[in-house]
This record gives sequence, structure tokens and C-alpha cells, in this order.
Amino acid sequence: MRFAKAHACGNDFLIVEGACDSELAKKLCERHTGIGADGVEFLETTGMLMGRIRLANADGSIAEISGNGTRCVAAWVAHTEKAASGDVITLETDAGKRACRIVGAQGNHFQIAAGMGVPEVSQTQVTLADKTIVHGVHVSMGNPHFVIIVHDENFRAHSRGWQELGREICFHKQFPQQINVLFVRMIRADEIEIRIFERGVGPTSSSGTGTCASAAAVLLHCGGRSPMTVLAPGGSQNVDWGGLGMEMTLTGPARLVAEGEVLLD
Repeated sequence: MRFAKAHACGNDFLIVEGACDSELAKKLCERHTGIGADGVEFLETTGMLMGRIRLANADGSIAEISGNGTRCVAAWVAHTEKAASGDVITLETDAGKRACRIVGAQGNHFQIAAGMGVPEVSQTQVTLADKTIVHGVHVSMGNPHFVIIVHDENFRAHSRGWQELGREICFHKQFPQQINVLFVRMIRADEIEIRIFERGVGPTSSSGTGTCASAAAVLLHCGGRSPMTVLAPGGSQNVDWGGLGMEMTLTGPARLVAEGEVLLD
């Protein structure tokens, strides 16, 4: 079976043409016995510079959308269709259509501005097993996020490390479909730093929708200013948002890593 691999700020995806297959995704994403990735984007081409994608996470669960994964697919389509700067690739996801504009291309490196839909933002809270109440911001980017504002350089909150706290919230009974958990530290009005516990993956180096959700929370509740730079362990991305009711744009890199053939049992 043919595949391609790409990453956006270290958030890596396999791109496979055909219908979504959760069990296949689990095998392919295995770091030691498969190819290795955070998820598989299953692509069905529907026209010139157009396609339908479905994302299966590394654990086989289905996600509505990945901002980074969508950009990775756009980069692959741009490569195979020889798209140029200014061209727009339209991808249908489980969260709706996303238009990805090629900002720049050099070899297998692409810079892409993707329309990410209209964020839905509300304040929320969750009660942990030890009765600690964690206040956060719920942001839907077509998929759900629980955003926690922190002031600690190590992203600790409620006397716990972000990985431990992120895991408990992600799998909390309040979220039967699980939830992405973001820890956000404000650097300046137009710059934030994040850590990500992603459902279906765990701690990860970057997240496109998580970047957008974090920016939305800070812009609405912490006096943030757009356009905003969002720093993650895998690199930086830029968010541009005019406010409630308006579509958010995420701009960042996508790099094609490999294409080849995987041997299936």
C-alpha cells in the first residue's frame, strides 16, 4: 500500500488514499513495529485541488479534524498536483470544509494559511477525583478543547505537572468522547506558549486546532491581541482572528518527509 508522511512542527501524519480504517491506522502509527505517526489522514480525491479526508489517531480513535494534519494533506496535494503559491486546496473534513492557501513552497517545505472555521468559546470547569476544581475555557474548533491558563514556566497547575493533569482531564467522565487539553502561558499580548495533551495521542509537540483554541481563549479572556504567535515544543504558528462569529486563520509550516510502500500482513 502506498503512503506519504509529513509533519507540521513535529506533529506527524501518514497520508493514505482510500477509506478510513481505524485498525490499519493503529498498526501504521506504531513507532517500533509500523511506520510511526500521531495519526493517519485517509484521503479521497474529489477534484483538482480538492479532497475529502478522515483522521484516525494513533490509538485508532476517529477525530473530527486536525489543523496540522489538514495542512500536511494540503502540502501533499500541492506536491502531487504541482500547485503554486496562491493556489487554494479545499479539503472536506468531519468538521466541515477547510480552505488551505499555499503561501510559499520550496522543495518539500510548504507554508500554508488554513481557514479553521469559527471558534465556539465558553467558560467551563471540571472536578477532579481529589475534588480539585479546575477552571478552564472550552473551545470547539470542530473538535473539543479544554484550555487552562497557567503562570508557571513548567506549565504546572494545581500543584501537578501538565502531563498528569492533562491525562486526568482528557479521560474525565465529563467528556465521554475525551477532550484535548491545552496549557497556555501568556508571554506578551500577541504571543503565547502552549503544552498539549491530545486525545488519542497523549503529549505531543504541536497541534493546529489546539493552537487555535489556545489563541481564542487568550484573545477573549486575557486581553490578547491578534495576530498572535503561538509557540509549542515543535515550533511556532500564527493565528489571525477578528473575534466571535468570524473564521480563524492558522498559518504554519508543513513538510513532506517520505513517500513509499508499506507491506501489509
